[in-house]
Amino acid sequence: QVQLVESGGGLVQAGGSLRLSCAASGRTANSYAMGWFRQTPGKEREFVAAITWGTGTTDYADSVKGRFTISRDNAKNTVSLQMNSLKPEDTAVYCCAADHSLTQRLSIMTSKRYIYWGQGTQVTVSS
Repeated sequence: QVQLVESGGGLVQAGGSLRLSCAASGRTANSYAMGWFRQTPGKEREFVAAITWGTGTTDYADSVKGRFTISRDNAKNTVSLQMNSLKPEDTAVYCCAADHSLTQRLSIMTSKRYIYWGQGTQVTVSS
């Protein structure tokens, strides 16, 4: 089992910045990648960004490229999401997720790859 705890959400004005963090604990050795997803009421969960623990390879949704940066600290088992130039449409509950060696063949952008999920943290961007 892997436990994930997010922090760093809040309310910010459009154009502002927030930094989300995700602390992973438990059997993280079986995890190859970490992802951030977001969800708003009535919409499907949306991929935001992902990073591999080993090489640090990153992937981003087109909607956040150039504005968001995902990073990881292997020593601390944490993954962060730096969000700049925030827009009202970025408002959502942001969840971090960890995959498993059994699901590594799935696309890093699909939620089906990720087995473990955090509770989520609310990000609200006012216009």
